[in-house]
Amino acid sequence: MQDRAGAILAFDFGEKHIGVAVGNLELGLAHPLATVSEENTARRFDSIGSLIVEWRPILLVVGLPTHADGGEHELTRLSRRFARRLEGRFGIETVLVDERYTSVSADAALREACVNRRKQKLVLDQVAAQMILQSYFDKRDATA
Repeated sequence: MQDRAGAILAFDFGEKHIGVAVGNLELGLAHPLATVSEENTARRFDSIGSLIVEWRPILLVVGLPTHADGGEHELTRLSRRFARRLEGRFGIETVLVDERYTSVSADAALREACVNRRKQKLVLDQVAAQMILQSYFDKRDATA
């Protein structure tokens, strides 16, 4: 997979919202894309399916939240389950990426860009997904 070119979708999983980012493997740049806010699981996966049809990704990346010391918690378990469901449902390789502090970093980046709080809420999860994907690209490039 490492040598192929194509789109990658990344997900910042949350119980209420799922931030989605897109990037190109060749360029190694991530961009915010969408927020899936469906409460019903079937509708969530339908929304994600629409993005997959549109972008035809070759890889999916899911942020793996942990405590600061790396210890797991309930959202860690739910994120792993979400990643397994993505791979099973769409048949696309799915990898987990450490996402410690991405939401905090996304919030800081949006404040620095002078995005007001109201608008921040709309894009925070997308920007967190962007940071997860950029982290994947950066680590991949560092080992290449």
